[in-house]
Amino acid sequence: MELSLVVLAAGMGSRYGGLKQIDPVGPGGESIMDYSIFDAARAGFDKVVFIIRRDIEEEFKKVIGEKYKSIINVEYAFQEKNRLPTGFVCPEDRIKPWGTGHAILMAQEIVKGPFAVINADDFYGKRSFELLASYLKNAKDCQCADYCMIGFILNNTLSSFGYVSRGVCTRDVQSYLVNVKELTHIEPSGNAAKYLNENEKYELLSGNEIVSMNMWGFTESIFHYLESLFKEFLKSEIRNPKSEFYIPFVVDRLIKENEAKVKVLESKDKWFGITYKEDKPEVISKLRSLVDSGVYPSKLYLK
Repeated sequence: MELSLVVLAAGMGSRYGGLKQIDPVGPGGESIMDYSIFDAARAGFDKVVFIIRRDIEEEFKKVIGEKYKSIINVEYAFQEKNRLPTGFVCPEDRIKPWGTGHAILMAQEIVKGPFAVINADDFYGKRSFELLASYLKNAKDCQCADYCMIGFILNNTLSSFGYVSRGVCTRDVQSYLVNVKELTHIEPSGNAAKYLNENEKYELLSGNEIVSMNMWGFTESIFHYLESLFKEFLKSEIRNPKSEFYIPFVVDRLIKENEAKVKVLESKDKWFGITYKEDKPEVISKLRSLVDSGVYPSKLYLK
């Protein structure tokens, strides 16, 4: 059985600027993505599939992809706004791609077997990949599709330099996902957090809520659902230039219709990423601390 890691790397950081997926932050010049691939390989993943855009292909392969070949199989899939199901034509005024659900669908011909999905520019931590790999190696679809996600403690995912958006998770007594509520404009508030609600008023959060950081585990059955629901999405949203087909929407729909169950695997790892330019020095410092404590070597030696 082949275990794949699908990395969503087609996006550019609008608030950060530049191709932040290859920005050096580790003591040996590593990017955040270098640590994710390193963690995935030692957790037991066999292959990494990068979802990228054609216009960044050359730079991405040269700076990122080539160095992983000695430790893990590397393949690429391309998210293009014109790649739509038969019968649909992309509007000429469409600028952005169609979202994370569409991006994952682009890997359908490459991924065989269970797989994980992550963002390219998020640091998830060693234990998070171990939890995913362990679950996916035993995932079996029966009457219900058997998926999972890594849940992070909200306070472990906030930025000190501005607001963030997070999917706050509700779980049942067996730690299966009930729903994900997307909250925008979340920021620290003392030892807790607060967010701006739909009435433009702040509401308090404990900071201990479990949130999704787009770290999912799926079996191949997800592609069938993605195909079906993407067509449904396009029928109503194809003319909306800002509409996007997000993977949490798909997961939420499948849970509500009893087509899938999603186990929430709680990680104590501290997530971090570069949402704002001011985050970068803090990320550099955190990675240095992890290296100093022996979690990572001073150089990952990925060639």
